[in-house]
Amino acid sequence: MTQWQSIKPGSKIFFVGIGGISMSGLAEIAQSDGFLVAGSDRNPGHRTSHLTDAGIDVYHGHSQQWIDRFHPDLVVHTAAVHADNPELIRAGELGIPVIDRAHFLGWLIRSYESVINIAGTHGKTTTTALCSLILIEEGLDPAVHLGAELRQFHGTVRTSRKRQIIVSEACEYQNSFLQFNSTTAAILNIDYDHVDSFSGLEDVIHAFTRFADKIDDQGLLIVPDADPNVKRMLSEFTEHRNIAGRSLPRLITFGIVDDNENKTARPIPDYAACHLTFVQGLPVFDLCHKGHSLSIHLKIPGRHNVMDALAAIACAHENGASLETAASVLNSFQGAEGRFTDVGRYRGARVIADYAHHPAAARATLSAAELIPHKNLWVVFQPLTFSRTRVLFDDYVSVLRPYQVVFSEIFSDREINPGDISSRMLADQINKLGGHAAFTDDHEQIRAWLDVRVEPEDVILVLGPENIRDYADQLTGRTSHLND
Repeated sequence: MTQWQSIKPGSKIFFVGIGGISMSGLAEIAQSDGFLVAGSDRNPGHRTSHLTDAGIDVYHGHSQQWIDRFHPDLVVHTAAVHADNPELIRAGELGIPVIDRAHFLGWLIRSYESVINIAGTHGKTTTTALCSLILIEEGLDPAVHLGAELRQFHGTVRTSRKRQIIVSEACEYQNSFLQFNSTTAAILNIDYDHVDSFSGLEDVIHAFTRFADKIDDQGLLIVPDADPNVKRMLSEFTEHRNIAGRSLPRLITFGIVDDNENKTARPIPDYAACHLTFVQGLPVFDLCHKGHSLSIHLKIPGRHNVMDALAAIACAHENGASLETAASVLNSFQGAEGRFTDVGRYRGARVIADYAHHPAAARATLSAAELIPHKNLWVVFQPLTFSRTRVLFDDYVSVLRPYQVVFSEIFSDREINPGDISSRMLADQINKLGGHAAFTDDHEQIRAWLDVRVEPEDVILVLGPENIRDYADQLTGRTSHLND
């Protein structure tokens, strides 16, 4: 055990980048666990205001003087904070331990008896939120670390008095999820993403194999039954455990069984969505498990959300929740912030904001939007990170070419603009292939683009990171993410 891992409640922890989605939540959990907490952020906002209201000192900007003023026992930073940060430099000069967010979260969750980690390239937030709400409704009092705001939490986290179960998103970026031990782990899907961290799909699959290897030998692994990349991961994982002379964790599967499917082609998943239909764009299906069947009417659209719901049910049910409780929660859940969030109307059109920044996620979200009633569908899209846009350029073009789309310039808070990639290039390529795309680096020009096109009964889909989703709020005048 290193020095920082022996810190006790009452010790001081300073969070650099405390206003981030994950970091703000970790600060709240640390405070709830009895630590004295402060932090800094260069972009104050509603999350830093929320922390201030909770009694946490938040300093605006980055400066060595914050370390001198607070005298922390530990400094925690995000992946977006680099070694030239003045607080990290000052902590090093004073001999104060400095760790990244993933190491801190991994240390924090080890104090819980049951640890449910939810991983996958897409769908982590929705699945984590659903699993948590099912466990809460069952009275199991989980702690929760979520990658988005949830109305029921009035923020991104939930603390627990019992401190027996914790549910957390497990992100693969920079292999951060390798810091997380699990008693239950879900892997929702595997795609090539975080191209600045992984050399290719095989590298990503290997990372998920290593994540699965962090599951207790008596633990549980929950996976989709038909994802080809997850199947490749399972093969690699099985070989690895056989060589090591270790048994596999118990394997649970989930999946959609279509009515026209040949039922002999594959075994029925342990948690299955049967007789799936869509009513006004929303999924209706029977949850089938070991001969039992319950009717589910989701209020979040798309096949991908059916899969996320099944994974959440499996995680919660295998950790003590009833299927009836799960069905009740699923029938009322309206989504986490930034996940197909209905933010209001603009010129009579419905405006929906979604984090779908990866081509595969965009494809799933667009497919879901096609199913809801609308006259015309307009897309506002902002890519996230220069490296992802460059490597997945053709995939972005393929997914977005069938739609009327206006691109905002690429956003990145962790990369320097290399000058050789732009959203304009995506628009130009789509137009070259016969599509209809526009580019602007000015939000008012996006509004002008919409003004000459949008009519009542249309849908405006705003896709990408928080930067562009905030613009969706500006269009509709929405001022709070956390209203019930």
